[in-house]
Amino acid sequence: MDLYTSVAYASSKQLTLRYSSSFGTSSRLFDRAIQPHIFAIYGLVRIADEVVDTYRGNDTRTILDQLENDTYSAIESGYSTNPIIHSFALTAQKFGISQDLIAPFFSSMRTDIPPSSYTSDKYHSYIHGSAEVVGLMCLRVFCSGDQSYYDQLQPGAIALGAAYQKVNFLRDLAADYTELGRVYFPGVAFETFDDTAKQAIIDDIQADFKSANIAISALPRSSRIAVRVSYRYYTQLLRQLEHTPASIIKQTRVRISKPHKLWLLAQTLVTEGVHS
Repeated sequence: MDLYTSVAYASSKQLTLRYSSSFGTSSRLFDRAIQPHIFAIYGLVRIADEVVDTYRGNDTRTILDQLENDTYSAIESGYSTNPIIHSFALTAQKFGISQDLIAPFFSSMRTDIPPSSYTSDKYHSYIHGSAEVVGLMCLRVFCSGDQSYYDQLQPGAIALGAAYQKVNFLRDLAADYTELGRVYFPGVAFETFDDTAKQAIIDDIQADFKSANIAISALPRSSRIAVRVSYRYYTQLLRQLEHTPASIIKQTRVRISKPHKLWLLAQTLVTEGVHS
């Protein structure tokens, strides 16, 4: 079983890193003791994303339902023949990641089948399930069973997850609409999206980042540097989006160059090294 479990965690790591180079940079800064568990969480999230984003069969909902049910069964038994689910289940058992965090995630994924327009309530519900609870799953790992510590940092983790998701929505506005028929922002139509609408979204995201910043400073060192790197990356991405006209955002995906990513990484390592 130890060999299978090791392969399962390695599979989650490989899956995560192949899909996100940006996350890969920061994820390697997690302490070795918690790194496999973060990959396990993101591995399961990536599978669910694939089901609703790239699979084109008529049984998408059935497959997603089965993935959720298999996840609960694996958490109960401590075993799955799917290595990604297996690693997540063991992590969930170890750190108390329960159905109150998992169920909202799958609920949000179902919202994308088929894509629909979003009211304010539906938008916030989607963000909670697709991003905020993922941040809380990671926080369970960061706090390593300390419930009072988790409760203290919970608002910041929620704000950070929301900010990341909203940045992704804004950056991927063109692809989400043209490829998947989605516009997540409530009251925003792709055809009429302009700089005024963009600035309102950015103001909202900046408020989330401000709320999250204090909590990041309070994280244990085993996770703080990695989270700070991703925070710097996303706040820089938001600045670039702010200075990019809405008309361009509707045509292309704004990116941060690799040299700039490396500079952000170096800057964070120096800063955290001084103040840790």
